[in-house]
Amino acid sequence: MAQERPVKLVVLGDSLSAGFGLPGEAAFPARLAAALKAKGIAAEVVNAGVSGDTASGGLGRLDWSIADGTEAVIVELGANDALRGIAPDVTKAALDGILRKLTERKIAVLFAGMKAPRNMGADYASAFDAIFPALAAAHPVVFYPFFLDGVATDPKLNQGDGLHPNAAGVDVIVARILPQVEELIAKARAARAS
Repeated sequence: MAQERPVKLVVLGDSLSAGFGLPGEAAFPARLAAALKAKGIAAEVVNAGVSGDTASGGLGRLDWSIADGTEAVIVELGANDALRGIAPDVTKAALDGILRKLTERKIAVLFAGMKAPRNMGADYASAFDAIFPALAAAHPVVFYPFFLDGVATDPKLNQGDGLHPNAAGVDVIVARILPQVEELIAKARAARAS
């Protein structure tokens, strides 16, 4: 059987996926590519993470960040919105726009959720946290409820700022999200056939 051509996968995100404070080979896209390769899954993973980016920023740069020929996208945005206290409806509208545009382009999407820092207050946190499952229910995406699951607030897995995962933290994220990424790649391959 001929080797299947690699799925073109772009990670559209902020500093959490861009690899803030880490060498390039320790950033999420590079570690994800290595994990997929280790499982024999052919994928070309592009890092389109921009440190400090908000959901609105991601929407604004979507068309040039996601090149033609992209078959799958991991959307990891929202953390900076919460840190800046951006109104949840603004964040939701931007993320909705991103998911709608990707769906229109027939690109398979893994949508990674985020949670607001608890110091933002209970009302803000509950409104912000609700954005992600609501959008996941409204769009044909693979949903991963919390990008930093198992890593957030663990000093051993974060850099000194307590916000950005260290190399060990990135490896935990990759291990936990891998089943959903495999599902995403399967969806992208199925779309090729249709």
